[in-house]
Amino acid sequence: MTGYDREAKFGPAWSDSTTAPGAQNSCDTRNDVLRRDLHHITFKGTSRCVVATGTLADPYTGKTIHFVRGPQSAQVQIDHVVALGASWRVGAAQLTQQQRAALGNDPENLIAASGPANAAKSDGDAATWLPANKSFRCTYVARQIAVKAKYRLWVTPPEKAAMTRILAGCPDQPLPTDSSSGVVLPDLK
Repeated sequence: MTGYDREAKFGPAWSDSTTAPGAQNSCDTRNDVLRRDLHHITFKGTSRCVVATGTLADPYTGKTIHFVRGPQSAQVQIDHVVALGASWRVGAAQLTQQQRAALGNDPENLIAASGPANAAKSDGDAATWLPANKSFRCTYVARQIAVKAKYRLWVTPPEKAAMTRILAGCPDQPLPTDSSSGVVLPDLK
């Protein structure tokens, strides 16, 4: 983690001023992800950006979480599927500042999830943390692979072993598509 500093190396959290897909729409990235991942949402005042309430079918725990902006907002957090600290260790240190800011705000790398589950994950990778909701693990690992391919991050041997084990149980799991970048994502097989 030598040299890692979240804000200095990846830019301000939830910036709308990046080259990430969906950026520069006048809404911050956190609210973009809440709007995408929550159901039955309402907005704060007349804003079409600031999510006030919603319901999350939490992919990490399999539980339903009712989001209400305010003192309990941290019950729903935005997780980096490929954690930024983990990405620093596997190639993000060599990316440009602009590429790191895009990685930190790329909707493909972000998911609304249980705050406690996100905290438990911390900077973990597939070798050290997987969602408790086993039915989401294939999707989660496929998404990690897609993000790592897009940003040309590598996979450690323990992480590869964990990914291989998970994907063996779902050989037809597709990678998420990224039509916005034109990146050809690798086959999982």
